[in-house]
Amino acid sequence: MRLAMIGSGYVGLVSGACFAEFGFDVVNVDSDETKVYSLNQGKIPIYEPGLESLVQQNREKGRLRFTTDLSDSVSGAKVVMIAVGTPSRRGDGHADLSYVFQAAQQIAAALTPYTVVVTKSTVPVGTCRHVAEIIQRLRPDLKEGVDFDVASNPEFLREGSAINDFMRPDRVVIGTNSSKAHQILSNLYRPLYLIETPIVFTSIETAELIKYASNAFLAMKIAFINELSDLCEKVDADVQELAKGIGLDGRIGRKFLNVGPGYGGSCFPKDTLALSKTAHDKESPLTLIDAVIQANDNRKKNMANRILSVLKTNGELKGQSVAILGITFKPNTDDLRDAASLVIVPTLLKAGVKVKVYDPLYYKGADRLKNIDILLGEPWLEVEWASNPYQAMEMSEAAVILTEWNEFRALDLEKTRSLLKTSAHSLPTLIDFRNIYKTYEMQGIHYHSLGRKEILS
Repeated sequence: MRLAMIGSGYVGLVSGACFAEFGFDVVNVDSDETKVYSLNQGKIPIYEPGLESLVQQNREKGRLRFTTDLSDSVSGAKVVMIAVGTPSRRGDGHADLSYVFQAAQQIAAALTPYTVVVTKSTVPVGTCRHVAEIIQRLRPDLKEGVDFDVASNPEFLREGSAINDFMRPDRVVIGTNSSKAHQILSNLYRPLYLIETPIVFTSIETAELIKYASNAFLAMKIAFINELSDLCEKVDADVQELAKGIGLDGRIGRKFLNVGPGYGGSCFPKDTLALSKTAHDKESPLTLIDAVIQANDNRKKNMANRILSVLKTNGELKGQSVAILGITFKPNTDDLRDAASLVIVPTLLKAGVKVKVYDPLYYKGADRLKNIDILLGEPWLEVEWASNPYQAMEMSEAAVILTEWNEFRALDLEKTRSLLKTSAHSLPTLIDFRNIYKTYEMQGIHYHSLGRKEILS
């Protein structure tokens, strides 16, 4: 079966490589000539564990190629997947569907019967219907249900573990009202039947909504445990024991009950906002999700203020130095979109605090730093970049763990104590916004974590 993947960003690239690994003939299309050239040279534009080798293997076997020629790729393809970006639209927060509709127009011009056009991008309810209308309007010679069908197949890929999520998913969701599309998409995912992956067939509208509802619910769990962690601190409870106690309830589950500085990334922020906007437009507001969005925004600001509050115990903020460990929104990705660091670091700088940063993917000498000011903005020009965590800590008033990269899980605490300045409590200060460490490990450290007692030992 020949498959055309329109878009070679995170979703399109991972999905295209994985379908090729299943044995299908896949062509990934992208309008960015530089990106396509790099991909054909074996250079991957994003960081995702295992992706580079997967792409390389399937390119060498002739099952995966990259091109800017959409027309040639779509013509003769049995399945065409739209995997372009749907960022939040400036000004109102709705999902920007301009790339989806542009792709639909280009697909329509090249479509040959019979083809299933699939939205892989995260899109609001009604988008597939609109895509079908675009194709029908531009190609009146083609009849929906006879010459083509449009289906929804949302992705559920987590950055940092996307390949495993594709190859061993919790479920596959397919929205279609067509028996022909049902059969073709069943064949496309047939390799997953061997590991008994649930394939959930629904209406198109239900499939579109499942993606948003899933991300909104997970975001709600994160916001919930984060707010409970604040209460734990007020009543001398332990948020990690709390999370374990409620997570063992099968109706609740353990996942996404890890306390932190607020969710970020490419999905949760924009998807919760888009779902909220859709609900308000349909006069059926989701007040819980509205509260989650607000709570998460507040969380990041509160974390910045918490750091400043700790530093104030040492005296004047201006001139003090903080080591920030990790700036990506989660480990095993280079994604900085809506990361807590984008709120915290500028807030510290504005208060006159010197900021030294080390991240395993963004560090002194890393190629990724070349365009960091363009990527993150002018305030970040004031940041001092370190080549390792200990260089960032040297002569800093505090170290802050923002991202739970593996290398931060086993810091040399003796070295940490010796490098950090002593605080007003005559102890070096470590602020752990991921609760990586046990409180009993913090001998000789002024240790701040979330939802647990402050340690002075």
